[in-house]
Amino acid sequence: MKALSWPQDGALAKAAPSAFERWWNMQGEWVEERNQRRGGESGVQLLPAQQPGKPPLYSKRQIGHVFRSLRHPLGLPTVVREEQALIACEALGVRVPKRVFCEARQEAGQWQALLITEELSGFVSLDNWYAEHAQQLSASARRAVLHRLALVLRRLHRGRRQHGSLYSKHIYISVDATQPAVALLDLEKSRRRLFRHKAMQHDLAQLCRRRGAMPETDWAYLLQCYHNPKKQH
Repeated sequence: MKALSWPQDGALAKAAPSAFERWWNMQGEWVEERNQRRGGESGVQLLPAQQPGKPPLYSKRQIGHVFRSLRHPLGLPTVVREEQALIACEALGVRVPKRVFCEARQEAGQWQALLITEELSGFVSLDNWYAEHAQQLSASARRAVLHRLALVLRRLHRGRRQHGSLYSKHIYISVDATQPAVALLDLEKSRRRLFRHKAMQHDLAQLCRRRGAMPETDWAYLLQCYHNPKKQH
């Protein structure tokens, strides 16, 4: 399935109406119940794989869920900003869910929007990693994961990209690979900063508060790796 991308100038991409209708009418299990905010509602459904050998899909469905800015005072669906963030992360070499489809339409004067992405097969959230996997790893293997996370965050921030919602539940760790891999999710609030240290300060302060089960020793090691990535700790 070809991904439909939002132009960087903010103009809405036009797709065949049948494509939007097909995805909009597809139903799955709610994995993130619809919540009311930003003047509308947003939720996430898990959809079955559409082709043999392909991963399941996540469908972020929104109605009237918009962001406003000086450029868009009347508001645009937040999935527009999120897809632009996914594209930016891909360009920086930061792993994020693979995009499948993204589009929005106005129905009876209200926005309806969809962002379809592939499931990150073989990955678990940082919360789940600590709960079910970290204790089974050697100290060196555990440090390798933290070192990889630090490098991913450095790469994000060197590109002056701020995650904006850097919680442990939005950081995913590979559990079936010989080399640790890290991916970032939920980039709805992500934005580019004028100075990279502003992105760093915001995200690290946020992660410090919302790092879940990560112990103080691991947090200290993560910071060491972030500030001195080539130094052996």
